[in-house]
Amino acid sequence: ARFQRMRDEYASIGMRKTVEGVLLVHEHNLPHVLLLQLGTSFFKLPGVEVAPGEDEVECLKTCLSETLGRQGDTIHWGVDEMICNWWRPNYEPPQYPYIPPHVTKPKEHRRLFLVRLPERAMFAVPRNYKLVAAPLFELYDNSNGYGPVISALPQNLSRFSYVYA
Repeated sequence: ARFQRMRDEYASIGMRKTVEGVLLVHEHNLPHVLLLQLGTSFFKLPGVEVAPGEDEVECLKTCLSETLGRQGDTIHWGVDEMICNWWRPNYEPPQYPYIPPHVTKPKEHRRLFLVRLPERAMFAVPRNYKLVAAPLFELYDNSNGYGPVISALPQNLSRFSYVYA
């Protein structure tokens, strides 16, 4: 059903564009990524599909406010750098951090952005989800548990230096 919807959308508006936020927190002097957990074994980054003509960063900020923001509170999301790109070449689950050479028209483009959090923030987690802080060492090389995109985050984040106050 999901890929049929992608096929229908591709026919009318073209390639799907998705943005996701990587929210880093520091616990015990170790960087952790905040993930939304559905059930016992499905994890995802907060994100949204970008409508044609919409600004990706503003779209992500709106999504984060709607997904994790508390009613009446305003969180100033610091969407900094784009961390990585992922491409879906077909109407199938596999995604790659590059466009395979034989693919001329990818079906989806996912961009992950580093999101700077304020020093203190309270989140409202959507129903049926849990907000979990996964340490980078647990994500590393663990695509069976987290999928290829999330398990590649430690390598993608290795270019940053972390300062613990």
